[in-house]
Amino acid sequence: MAKTIVMSLGGSLIAPKEINIKFLKKFRQLIIHYVKKGNRVVVICGGGNTCRNYQNAAKSINARISATDLDWVGIAATKINAEFVRVIFGNIAYENILINPSEKVKTNKKIIIGGGYLPGSSSDKDAVLVAKNFGAQTVINLSNINYVYDKDPNKYKDAKPQKEISWKDFLKIVGNDYVPGAHWPFDPVATRLGAKLKMELVVINGGNLPNLEKFLAGRSFIGTTIR
Repeated sequence: MAKTIVMSLGGSLIAPKEINIKFLKKFRQLIIHYVKKGNRVVVICGGGNTCRNYQNAAKSINARISATDLDWVGIAATKINAEFVRVIFGNIAYENILINPSEKVKTNKKIIIGGGYLPGSSSDKDAVLVAKNFGAQTVINLSNINYVYDKDPNKYKDAKPQKEISWKDFLKIVGNDYVPGAHWPFDPVATRLGAKLKMELVVINGGNLPNLEKFLAGRSFIGTTIR
């Protein structure tokens, strides 16, 4: 049965340092294969290291720069990533990047690419809003981790991977405070919204594309499901 899935594609996957051409070629092939079955995919691109490099430079020059202005810098980074990802799909994708996640898009294209929208959250929130707009029940967060852990595995040796977790328990992990450019499995603002809308969030290591393919095919996969 055809379906619409929204993906939050971390900027660290697009360009960890240099543009990740090897990954993007395979990602492109996978998405095209999926939509040829009649499915639709909306990809919201994050800013990743490009965003953080600009934000850190701005803070080093002006220590009083506001969180809102840092967010605007990050949003601009998501847009350049989104334009780049859009053009690598060519005319298979919708011809404009989606900026406003609530915008009604009239197109027969099965691939739509977007970026960040407004300050106060990361592009994760935009992915949730896009899912609501397009009637998708599932948001896939493509990050650089295999699982969500019950606590930070970099700090705690006894941290345990979670294959399934409730929104309530997930919010305890990500916390309540949003900070521009911070690292989360999914940002706190997006988490609260996803919980409110009763969506399904799947956190998958985007670098493992065969694993993502398993999820899209409805097979067993490595990752964390939040409901």
